[in-house]
Amino acid sequence: MEGLALNWEGLLIGISTFLIIGLFHPIVIKAEYYWGTRCWWIFLILGIVTGGASLLVADTFWAALLGVIAFSSFWTIKEIFDQEERVRKGWFPKNPNRKYKF
Repeated sequence: MEGLALNWEGLLIGISTFLIIGLFHPIVIKAEYYWGTRCWWIFLILGIVTGGASLLVADTFWAALLGVIAFSSFWTIKEIFDQEERVRKGWFPKNPNRKYKF
């Protein structure tokens, strides 16, 4: 198989995407626990900044990872509000130091 060059970039983007999404799961839980839904705008800004950066980066690998972070951030906005509902249902603990609207 001489001359066969493997392109690992696709697999690296795949595993990086998996890790980024996995990282955002506990971030949603912790952010809602400590700040509630009022922190949603942080993820909006992060999404806009990383999305814009993905347009400016020439390297496809890094542009793709920035895009994954951007859309993971946008999805986190929805998940923050969903997490609040999960806390209301008792699926996750309430923060005793916070006041809830329910």
